[in-house]
Amino acid sequence: MKESKLFSGQRIPLEMHKPKIVQKLSLVPTERRLQAIKEAGFNTFLLKNGDVFLDMLTDSGVNAMSDRQQAAMMVADDSYAGSRTFTRLERTCQDLFGMQHFLPAHQGRACENILSQVLVHPGSVVVTNYHFTTTKAHVVLNGGTVEELPIAEALQTTSDHPFKGNMDLGRLKAFIGEHGSEKIAFVRMEAGTNLIGGQPFSLGNLAGVRDICDAYGVLLVLDASLLADNLYFIKRREVKCQGLSIREITRRICDLVDVLYFSGRKLGCARGGGLCTNRDDLFVSLRELIPLYEGFLTYGGMSVREMEAMAVGLEETMDEDMINQAPEFIDYMVNELEKLGIPVVTPPGGLGCHINAKEFVDHIPQSQYPACALAAALYIVSGVRGMERGTLSEGRDEEGNESLADLELVRLALPRRVYTLSHVKYTIDRITWLYEHRQMIGGLTFVDEPKTLRFFLGRLDALSDWPERLGKKFESDLGRI
Repeated sequence: MKESKLFSGQRIPLEMHKPKIVQKLSLVPTERRLQAIKEAGFNTFLLKNGDVFLDMLTDSGVNAMSDRQQAAMMVADDSYAGSRTFTRLERTCQDLFGMQHFLPAHQGRACENILSQVLVHPGSVVVTNYHFTTTKAHVVLNGGTVEELPIAEALQTTSDHPFKGNMDLGRLKAFIGEHGSEKIAFVRMEAGTNLIGGQPFSLGNLAGVRDICDAYGVLLVLDASLLADNLYFIKRREVKCQGLSIREITRRICDLVDVLYFSGRKLGCARGGGLCTNRDDLFVSLRELIPLYEGFLTYGGMSVREMEAMAVGLEETMDEDMINQAPEFIDYMVNELEKLGIPVVTPPGGLGCHINAKEFVDHIPQSQYPACALAAALYIVSGVRGMERGTLSEGRDEEGNESLADLELVRLALPRRVYTLSHVKYTIDRITWLYEHRQMIGGLTFVDEPKTLRFFLGRLDALSDWPERLGKKFESDLGRI
């Protein structure tokens, strides 16, 4: 991306790519959208994509591939064992991350499963800058707990702190000192903290975490799934790193951690994942579980075509014009909404634009899932599918009490190289209309509540006829679509 100043004085993000393959979209009428969200139990995960206009649910597995990636898929080696395709991907990871060992897996949560089975034991603790839903679930399933130690600014939706994903170093040192290093399974740093608005950590903060881990003999693990966004923000916001290339920043990050794992559905724009380490002992322990859960060591549950695409995609991640596209679109969207007085997470992070549902629908209590209700309302008036990142994405405690989330966000993901500026402007317009009519939005209640990761499959219902009234008002103002 390049920011371009128009003759009118307006500044817009300018795409440094052009589409070569297109996919038809459909925008169904309001009455169909209303019916569709009811059929989905007011859970945007359960909407059928044929009823969705702009799918901003996630960037996972839906980023656009480059022409080079698609070409690479044609030379894949289908061998079950000893594939040349695996060797190419392995060498790419070794070159970029500086780590000798690479283990393939079918996606990021598969890596979390393997890491947790090897490193987490009953009574142990994983300390993190902020948890992710599947990470926490795997830790808990293996008898551990998760302790979050973010800096105070992390939970301030409106802030100018450039690195809200930083770990609180003082709290980290005190926590390990109080509980003992033997109880710490590992310290986990998540690049581009997903649940608090895609906020990055700084290279300096990661170095501080490394020093503490060294002092106490604790493993440091990096979730690099959103590394591309984090690299962009370090390059732009961290003064000491502005003279470094993206490749140099990547290596400095990797030199600080013991294990790196990632979802290729995000990093590399292909479907797969992997674990990397220089620790021989960890490699041997982790390797044991790959054939059991994923597949042989030279494919790990991935299609070899996707492995070829991933090797190219990881290399393309070193191109600043590639990794800045999503953050700069997000920056544009956040700034435009902020000008209109609509509550959003600032500073703009990676992954997507995050609407602060606590303020947007402040009349809905957290026990009635305001972020989920807002996501459903936005779909009704726009056909845009976002994702709830709030209390619905948490779970109940052992006594069945609701665990209220720190933040109530609606995430509007902007997959790389997928949407145009007109799509972003359309979404801004519909959010603006909805904000003017926000008092019409009501709460939700569960009618089908799974015990684990309920936000994927759970179904809810409206506590009143607010969806019908909202749809009718939208039609009277702007028509059926």
